[in-house]
Amino acid sequence: MPLRIKEILKEKKCTIQSLSEKMGVNRVSLNNSINGNPTVDTIEKIAIALEVDVSELFSPSDNNTVFCPSCGKRIKLVKE
Repeated sequence: MPLRIKEILKEKKCTIQSLSEKMGVNRVSLNNSINGNPTVDTIEKIAIALEVDVSELFSPSDNNTVFCPSCGKRIKLVKE
């Protein structure tokens, strides 16, 4: 299952550069890790920096789900 890091970055209007700065790592190294196989430790650090639960990095994208711009939580939209 592919990681949703780039999708979440876009939703939060964040860049790889700003994420790498929050994490205190080199942008190129972070980008290579995201595009390859990041370690569990790296995934946890990314989740902390993005202020999301680790599980959100793995969840498949859902057109009926949005992220709250205030708190960053995922909100499921229900059609009535």
